[in-house]
Parts: sequence; C-alpha cells; structure tokens
Amino acid sequence: MDLNTVLEVRDARRRGGWQPGDAWLGGGTYLFSEPQPHIRRLIDLSRTGWEPLRVTADGGLEIAATCTIAQLSRFAGAAAWPARPLFEQCCRAFLASWKIWNMATVGGNLCNSLPAGPMISLTAALDGVGELWAQTGAVRRVPVARFVTGAGRNALDRGELLRSVTLPARALGARTAFRQASLYGLGRSGALLIGALDPLDGALTITVTASTVRPIRLWFPLPPNAAALREAVEYAVAPDEYFDDIHGLPAWRRHMTFRFAEEIRRELVEEAGR
Repeated sequence: MDLNTVLEVRDARRRGGWQPGDAWLGGGTYLFSEPQPHIRRLIDLSRTGWEPLRVTADGGLEIAATCTIAQLSRFAGAAAWPARPLFEQCCRAFLASWKIWNMATVGGNLCNSLPAGPMISLTAALDGVGELWAQTGAVRRVPVARFVTGAGRNALDRGELLRSVTLPARALGARTAFRQASLYGLGRSGALLIGALDPLDGALTITVTASTVRPIRLWFPLPPNAAALREAVEYAVAPDEYFDDIHGLPAWRRHMTFRFAEEIRRELVEEAGR
C-alpha cells in the first residue's frame, strides 16, 4: 500500500532530531500493510549494516532488529543448540509467504507488540533481553518478557529504537516444548505456549503468549505437578489479560492455555523421567 502522507525517507545513519510523524522503517511489512495517515517521514534502517546474527563471546546469540525471519531460520537450522527446533517452530508460526519471510524483521515483530507475534514468543521464552537506543545516545536493556506491556503496547519511549535482542547461552541449551493453536488452518495464533527445561538446575519455565495481551512467564525451581501448574497459571493470568478478537474468544484462549501448559509439563517433566 502506498503511504501518500510520507514526505521524506531518511537514512538512519544520518543524525537528526526525532519529529512528530516519524517512524522507523525496517522490513516495512506492517507499515505498508494499511494506511498510516500520521506518518510524515520514514527513518530507513536497511543501510545500518548491522550483522543479522552474531554468536557472543559467552556463547549466546545476538539478533539484530533488522534480521529477517528468513535469515533467522537459515542460521538456526545449522546450529547445534538443544533449543534449535524452537526457532523454526516460531518462524513457521507466522504462516506467511516467502516474500514476507524475506522482508519481515525480528525487531518489527517485537515492536508491533501484537499478542500473536511469534518472535515475541521465541525471544521471551529464551530469556531474551532487548537493547534499546534513545535519541540522546542512552542505552538501556529490557527483558523481552517486560518489553511488551499489552496488545500493541511496549516499553519504547518516544523516538527510541530496538537495536537487538540477545539470547543467553544457558537458554539456548534448554530442552523446549512448543504448542500453538489457531481457529483455522492458516490463521493467526490464538494461543502459543513454550516450555523450557534449564540444562543446569532443571528449573521449568512456561511462557504464555498469543492467548494473552502480553507475554507471561511462569518459573518453577522444581518441576510442578498438574495441580500446582494449574494454580500457577490461574494466579499469573488475570481474567482481563486473555486477548479478545476475531481470532479467538477469551474463554477459548484460556482453555487452550491450561491445556497446553499441562501438555508441556508432561512432555518436559513426566515423559523425560520415564
């Protein structure tokens, strides 16, 4: 879709003050999908030259905000981490064409902050920490689980930029379990839950996304039984935090959240102990 209110496209490498009507341009798959009458100038990130994916000195993974879904899928497919299958599972949760895969960015998915954003699911479940750059040059780091604050809302301040997300080596070494449901075959996720079993101390985390307006992480230092897990989910997710739109009613999303949480617990705890 043409954005006929845009008067200028500026290279993000050029310094300049943030103005009303400015917007960061990454892959553009959301920006160009519907009218954006408030936008007057696009700040283009495509020429920043940020390395899409980089293994850190301690064995973690830094994902640039401009990394595309296709780049992430290819890179993770050749990796040897125990958590490797989760990357492809979350990439496939887009249910998008190859055109979208080659343009949509990890950072764009996080900054749109939609409940069904699978890159939010992936990076929140693997203890991802976002690096945020302000116009003043200040840098702050926010866990992805706290970066998204609601449906379409996040922790970014005016003019602030998500530069990257870093996943720690310990999380990449976790054994994971993935559950996702949509109302129809090629539909947006109505519930997406991820479990991760810590490789060092055996702690279990279950991350709830898509069914809720924000990521919700449950951490169990010792593997819970079914009753303890159900009680934890009941306590952690307030009734008004289940998302409500045409892709699923809150009651259905709540039901799938409890069902998937128990399936994940059984897969990572009970079946592993047999």
